[in-house]
Amino acid sequence: MDGCDLREVSDSYPSQLCLVASGKIPRFLVWPYLPTAVFLQSSHWMWLDKFRPVSQGCSVYSPWGPKAKIENRVGGDTGNRKGHCQFARVWIPDPEEVWKSAELLKDYKPGDKVLLLHLEEGKDLEYRLDPKTKELPHLRNPDILVGENDLTALSYLHEPAVLHNLRVRFIDSKLIYTYCGIVLVAINPYEQLPIYGEDIINAYSGQNMGDMDPHIFAVAEEAYKQMARDERNQSIIVSGESGAGKTVSAKYAMRYFATVSGSASEANVEEKVLASNPIMESIGNAKTTRNDNSSRFGKYIEIGFDKRYRIIGANMRTYLLEKSRVVFQAEEERNYHIFYQLCASANLPEFKMLRLGNANNFHYTKQGGSPVIEGVDDTKEMAHTRQACTLLGISESYQMGIFRILAGILHLGNVAFTSRDSDSCTIPPKHEPLSIFCDLMGVDYEEMCHWLCHRKLATTTETYIKPISKLQATNARDALAKHIYAKLFNWIVDHVNQALHSAVKQHSFIGVLDIYGFETFEINSFEQFCINYANEKLQQQFNMHVFKLEQEEYMKEQIPWTLIDFYDNQPCINLIESKLGILDLLDEECKMPKGTDDTWAQKLYNTHLNKCALFEKPRLSNKAFIIQHFADKVEYQCEGFLEKNKDTVFEEQIKVLKSSKFKMLPELFQDDEKAISPTSATSSGRTPLTRTPAKLTKGRPGQTAKEHKKTVGHQFRNSLHLLMETLNATTPHYVRCIKPNDFKFPFTFDEKRAVQQLRACGVLETIRISAAGFPSRWTYQEFFSRYRVLMKQKDVLSDRKQTCKNVLEKLIADKDKYQFGKTKIFFRAGQVAYLEKLRADKLRAACIRIQKTIRGWLLRKKYLRMRKAAIIVQRYVRGYQARCYAKFLRRTKAATIIQKYWRMYTVHRRYKIKRMATIVLQSYLRGYLARNRYRKMLREHKAVIIQKWVRGWLARTYYRRSMHAIIYLQCCFRRMMAKRELKKLKIEARSVERYKKLHIGMENKIMQLQRKVDEQNKDYKCLMEKLTNLEGIYTSETEKLRSDLERLQLSEEEAKIATGRVLSLQEEIAKLRKDLEQTQSEKKSIEEHADRYKQETEQLVSNLKEENTLLKQEKEALNHLIVEQAKEMTETMEKKLVEETKQLELDLNDERLRYQNLLNEFSRLEERYDDLKEEMTLMVNVPKPGHKRTDSTHSSNESEYTFSSEIAETEDMPLRTEEPSEKKVPLDMSLFLKLQKRVTELEQEKQVMQDELDRKEEQVLRSKAKEEERPQIRGAELEYESLKRQELESENKKLKNELNELRKALSEKSAPEVTAPGAPAYRVLMEQLTSVSEELDVRKEEVLILRSQLVSQKEAIQPKDDKNTMTDSTILLEDVQKMKDKGEIAQAYIGLKETNRSPAMDCHELNEDGELWLVYEGLKQANRLLESQLQSQKRSHENEAEALRGEIQSLKEENNRQQQLLAQNLQLPPEARIEASLQHEITRLTNENLYFEELYADDPKKYQSYRISLYKRMIDLMEQLEKQDKTVRKLKKQLKVFAKKIGELEVGQMENISPGQIIDEPIRPVNIPRKEKDFQGMLEYKKEDEQKLVKNLILELKPRGVAVNLIPGLPAYILFMCVRHADYLNDDQKVRSLLTSTINSIKKVLKKRGDDFETVSFWLSNTCRFLHCLKQYSGEEGFMKHNTSRQNEHCLTNFDLAEYRQVLSDLAIQIYQQLVRVLENILQPMIVSGMLEHETIQGVSGVKPTGLRKRTSSIADEGTYTLDSILRQLNSFHSVMCQHGMDPELIKQVVKQMFYIVGAITLNNLLLRKDMCSWSKGMQIRYNVSQLEEWLRDKNLMNSGAKETLEPLIQAAQLLQVKKKTDDDAEAICSMCSALTTAQIVKVLNLYTPVNEFEERVSVSFIRTIQMRLRDRKDSPQLLMDAKHIFPVTFPFNPSSLALETIQIPASLGLGFISRV
Repeated sequence: MDGCDLREVSDSYPSQLCLVASGKIPRFLVWPYLPTAVFLQSSHWMWLDKFRPVSQGCSVYSPWGPKAKIENRVGGDTGNRKGHCQFARVWIPDPEEVWKSAELLKDYKPGDKVLLLHLEEGKDLEYRLDPKTKELPHLRNPDILVGENDLTALSYLHEPAVLHNLRVRFIDSKLIYTYCGIVLVAINPYEQLPIYGEDIINAYSGQNMGDMDPHIFAVAEEAYKQMARDERNQSIIVSGESGAGKTVSAKYAMRYFATVSGSASEANVEEKVLASNPIMESIGNAKTTRNDNSSRFGKYIEIGFDKRYRIIGANMRTYLLEKSRVVFQAEEERNYHIFYQLCASANLPEFKMLRLGNANNFHYTKQGGSPVIEGVDDTKEMAHTRQACTLLGISESYQMGIFRILAGILHLGNVAFTSRDSDSCTIPPKHEPLSIFCDLMGVDYEEMCHWLCHRKLATTTETYIKPISKLQATNARDALAKHIYAKLFNWIVDHVNQALHSAVKQHSFIGVLDIYGFETFEINSFEQFCINYANEKLQQQFNMHVFKLEQEEYMKEQIPWTLIDFYDNQPCINLIESKLGILDLLDEECKMPKGTDDTWAQKLYNTHLNKCALFEKPRLSNKAFIIQHFADKVEYQCEGFLEKNKDTVFEEQIKVLKSSKFKMLPELFQDDEKAISPTSATSSGRTPLTRTPAKLTKGRPGQTAKEHKKTVGHQFRNSLHLLMETLNATTPHYVRCIKPNDFKFPFTFDEKRAVQQLRACGVLETIRISAAGFPSRWTYQEFFSRYRVLMKQKDVLSDRKQTCKNVLEKLIADKDKYQFGKTKIFFRAGQVAYLEKLRADKLRAACIRIQKTIRGWLLRKKYLRMRKAAIIVQRYVRGYQARCYAKFLRRTKAATIIQKYWRMYTVHRRYKIKRMATIVLQSYLRGYLARNRYRKMLREHKAVIIQKWVRGWLARTYYRRSMHAIIYLQCCFRRMMAKRELKKLKIEARSVERYKKLHIGMENKIMQLQRKVDEQNKDYKCLMEKLTNLEGIYTSETEKLRSDLERLQLSEEEAKIATGRVLSLQEEIAKLRKDLEQTQSEKKSIEEHADRYKQETEQLVSNLKEENTLLKQEKEALNHLIVEQAKEMTETMEKKLVEETKQLELDLNDERLRYQNLLNEFSRLEERYDDLKEEMTLMVNVPKPGHKRTDSTHSSNESEYTFSSEIAETEDMPLRTEEPSEKKVPLDMSLFLKLQKRVTELEQEKQVMQDELDRKEEQVLRSKAKEEERPQIRGAELEYESLKRQELESENKKLKNELNELRKALSEKSAPEVTAPGAPAYRVLMEQLTSVSEELDVRKEEVLILRSQLVSQKEAIQPKDDKNTMTDSTILLEDVQKMKDKGEIAQAYIGLKETNRSPAMDCHELNEDGELWLVYEGLKQANRLLESQLQSQKRSHENEAEALRGEIQSLKEENNRQQQLLAQNLQLPPEARIEASLQHEITRLTNENLYFEELYADDPKKYQSYRISLYKRMIDLMEQLEKQDKTVRKLKKQLKVFAKKIGELEVGQMENISPGQIIDEPIRPVNIPRKEKDFQGMLEYKKEDEQKLVKNLILELKPRGVAVNLIPGLPAYILFMCVRHADYLNDDQKVRSLLTSTINSIKKVLKKRGDDFETVSFWLSNTCRFLHCLKQYSGEEGFMKHNTSRQNEHCLTNFDLAEYRQVLSDLAIQIYQQLVRVLENILQPMIVSGMLEHETIQGVSGVKPTGLRKRTSSIADEGTYTLDSILRQLNSFHSVMCQHGMDPELIKQVVKQMFYIVGAITLNNLLLRKDMCSWSKGMQIRYNVSQLEEWLRDKNLMNSGAKETLEPLIQAAQLLQVKKKTDDDAEAICSMCSALTTAQIVKVLNLYTPVNEFEERVSVSFIRTIQMRLRDRKDSPQLLMDAKHIFPVTFPFNPSSLALETIQIPASLGLGFISRV
């Protein structure tokens, strides 16, 4: 059972494992306390084979004493004997890999000289111990500690552990940064990594240094934070050898400061600081064999900050520029970059004067043989350098001057010398390089030529000019070039410092020191000596700082402090810089007239050899010396020391350059300004640090010469002392750069080179100091959480400290191995590994026990299941066997019967066969005998015949021979006779008679021939007859056989042609016979062919039928396929439509986001403007006495949003110009209006698309409605009466309008006293009003009479006539429907009752004959009919209403378009407005005509009717226009008459009445009867109370009291009701003033209390409610759908506030963004602690050992945020927003934004924290996410989209938990992590770190597999999520059901001055 793998069983029993996971374990499964993660990690099941038996006596602690020397415990484990037991892993030295891992095969025993080891490559090795020291190999750290962020977290602190940890992090995890205590170790990856973006900077900003993974940004943030917290200057010391990445690290540190702090001014100082880098790199960096961009100088950059810690400037100091590189470069190296950049840009027009060319043409740039750097374009770099110079204020003229000097140096290097003799040399005449040099430098050619070949020697009495040799001249030329370059370098540095200097007082600074690391080469000279001297000083400072920090930590924790011996390099420093030290002797030798390198070396030997242990002499050299530095021994060659220290330049050459006509050149050689001592203070309050030592002011002539003779070593020592003073006055931070290999291969680690640099840069020294004390430190809570598994239940006390003490006393017997501090436990090196081993053993034992029990339980379950299955199988098998036996018996009986009958059948069959065979044999035998007899008779007969024929043949043969012989004899005789006769005839022929005889014979012959011809003709005729017969036969045959017709015709023609050829007729006949035979044969063949053809045709028909069937099937299949394809296409189109819709939504969201970002920027600029205005106000002098300055806040704020919404505003402009100048602060709204216009266009486009869709749907509905419409018959009388009623109503409205206009005109043009009650004008007006009212009453009575007549006609309807009833009821119904509201219908009904009722008649008399009952029944039936007709008409009218809505929507679009045109026209001059309006109207009408022409193109009749209706409409409009004009003219005349009468009455009244009478005479009030009105939902206030209203309702309102006690959104309702009243009064100034004051007051409140969530939420809710009210009561159709009729009456009537709605929408967006920022500020401190660090499930993840930089504790201490803290905060946010009445949709958007912030910050920290990437942490994250989802479900917010924002975090947690081994796992990961980018997936896999030893790391090959599978995925290369991203917010319209008239204003608001209207 122990050999069974748990995973093999677990797949079959998931339910049992779920019981284990849920805690529901069977009762027999019991184990001691153990964290759940030991067993329950998915994909991390433990194999029993992994656990090896551990010896009981194995231990790993170290028995060091408290005062042990550090040399005896460098590894932390050298004295540990018990740790070297069997299976212990150790490090052994290796010449190739430096250190190699091995495993002990047996325990070490004291006295053993040999250790048996097993190497990792599978070999066994006998390792011999050193007999002198007997030191054992270093022990390896547990795998769980490998790859730690901090090297001090390692339990065993020694060189192989450090090297292995760095290699694992660099190669496997691709991590280049590692902490080593206070040092950041940075390994150059030689590859661009995406870890320096602005998102990474934001992630590290504000974080503790130990809470994030190591990074240069973490060091920079720590320095910035300590500067702000401790108010102490900081320094970042970046060191390392060439190619290690020092310059890049310093550059990134400066970029971090520039990004985080910003600049205090508008001069972009941070950009200038960063711009100094390309300049300094071009003039100070060069390519070396180790680095393509090696800094050949040291620099210290001070970045200055003000009191608000913003960058104000910078200052740079440089050290030890490598001047020798200007004149000499080694193989594969280059000169400084600037020279090659100049040569690459030589073709530029401005560089033609420099006369440059290829770099290989110059001696100073071709020596290295490598003028080009791969991947670097010198031309582009030159452009960057020039751009940086321009940014730093170096003008173009100065830039060209710099380039002239640099080009002159190149030409100077090409100057050649020729020797005259051994002591003199010359320059060829008119030497081109020298002439170019002189032209560029502006010096005299002859003078420079002379002093290059001569020098001046001055004595006390005389001055000599001495020629110099060629070698000396060459050296002097090179010295001059170096000197010029050094001066130019210093000049550029000075100008850069001037550009970076700030006039603002510097409060503090952060210095970044980029200096060379320790160097050792095969040949080391003066430069290496100075570099190593500087590193000795820095190492001393580093050691003291580390030692000081350790001591402070121990003293703070009250740990007994014992002095630790560590390496002190003060003796080495004394050797170099003390009196009679190396530098002192070097300076002394330089002053000697005949001093040489050899004499200086002898002085060194005499002074220090055998006297200083650190100074040695090489055995084989008398010109070198060796110094034992802190890193290594270095041998220096004395050759060249004196020359480089003197840095000799001939003064005559300098004087020539000083006399240059080129103005810039003498500036380089001016005397430096007066030096300032290191202790003197400057205006900035800090010690200035100069690049060069102090110099005296120019005085006597000899003084300059003395200054000139100061040595380089002396200058360097002084500048180094100044640097150390600066560093000691600051808090240092250390960055050590490591070069992983010499070949610049990316992510390649050379152990030898790395160890050399680790020893040289002080990392191992840090390890030694840490190992000397107590390097491992745990808080009590962390120790308890980690090692709780080692405790028993009785050991756990309430006091954690005492519990830890008790446990440690049991676990570690030696009390010197640990110390208890106030808050931490301190362990010596190796003790944590020992504790980890005990913990792992305990967990291993518990795990084995769990596995044993689980496996036993599983196998027992399996056994029981198998037993049960076996019993069932047995039962079925036995039943099967019984059934088989019964079946066998039945078959046996049946077989017996079958056998019986079968045997009978076979016997009978055999008998028949035998009988038949006998008969057959007999017949064959008899036949055989008969045939034999016949054959014999036949042979005899044939023999007789043969004999007969043979005998006849013989006789004939004999006869033929005889006859032949006889005939031959006759022939011979006749021939002889014929010859004789011939001779006779020849003789006769010669006579005449012979001819005659011949002629007689010829005639006879002719006659014979003629007869013969006649006979032949007869034969021909016979043949012709036969031929005719044959032709008939042929014709019949050709009719039957179509195919032979042509052939027969040819034969017939041939026969006709053959008429003349008689001789050939026979042959022709024979041929015809043959043709006949052939024809017959062809006929037969044709018949056969026809038969075959028929068969083939039948076969073809059958095949065609089959094919037809198949085609039908294919057709059906195709039809089915077409249907499916149609469905697929429909689905595809739908999907495409959905995708396009989503894309449009995304585009809209992007536009919204851009717009809202612009709004955010606008609000930021606005706040900046306000701040600047406040600062300006504070800076302005106090105003003069007596001048009272009014508050300009209101007027200035009002101007921000008071832009022209109406033309009438221009009338008020003269009044505004008279206001004080303080109020005239106009705000440029161009950007704001552009944004508004853009958003409006987007919304219109969206609305147009929506309207187009609605219009199409409405057209369909309208067409259906038109088909269903039926013509209705209206009675002529009812029609006339309804028209009359409408006319009366219209006249009534006109009268009302005239009355209102009269009132308004009187109120505007009359004085208050004139219109007061009792005045004459008032009485005249009242008379007019009375007459109008009487006329109005008359009209009302006529209307009531008409309505009563309409109702009375209903009684005439006969109920029996259904048709008439329906028609009349329809007519009545239409008339009733014309009544506008219920009040009119009620009045009509009352009028009907009054007209039908006789007041004096008794009811009994009326109902005497039952007529009343009949009338009542008729009324009921009529009511029913009316109700049914109302229902049908309601439906039809709803259809019509839908159609009308479409038309209204189109009219709205037209209205919007017209408004746009109107706005455009208003911007035109008055002369062009009329023309533009006419042009727009013509265009509109043309478009409308074209539209209807296209609409009715198919139906000309409809088009004709449309044209006619259009003409009628035009005529009607013209008539209405004329009527309106007449009415207007009439009213104007009446107004003039009234105004004239009122004026005359005023004059007469005032003449007759004295002023005293006017005052004393009491005015008798006139009582006007007035009906009581209900509250109309408006609030009235006075104009002067507006500020009071805003103050009480906005500025001084406390949201908490309003939210708890009052209705939500009450301020918004109050403000809107005030706006309604201003709209009712048609007072545009009041509306504008109120809205502007409201907006500005809300901004003021949010600016003052913008950090308070309740305030921001309250005003966001009220702003949205105010916006919704403006929409709901705007009168627009789209916003009135959900209103009640009463709410529709409350709509605004006079003003269109659409522009203010946009302004309020923008304000709401700004408030929402501010709310998000407040949320983020509140949540951000909680997220990392609650989501990542806190253990929500206790015991799942143990705390790993940490180093010096402790992580934030994951244990919930006091003040630590947990997940419950986040949930409580979310509940608080949600409850506050609900109390404030925020829209539900807006709450969902806020929640979505909150969850996005939580997910993004959590994921970003996860990606930057290696310790958080573990299986157990993934489990914690998933649990935390589930709690957040549960919160969403509780709040009913699952559909808010918040859960989707957590998807990347969920997938990251799943990625931490899934298996990560096989290709299937890789495929599953790729499909699962769809929301994560490739960079994030790879980063998580690289960072995955096991917390326990049972987990396995992710292999590099698996990560490569993931990268290969994801290479085609197109996603963002960005690593981190944008935590600052804000989703675009929308404000869906949410109408309120609250009636405005029901709102009560509480007295607590202090709004008593507002009255209800």
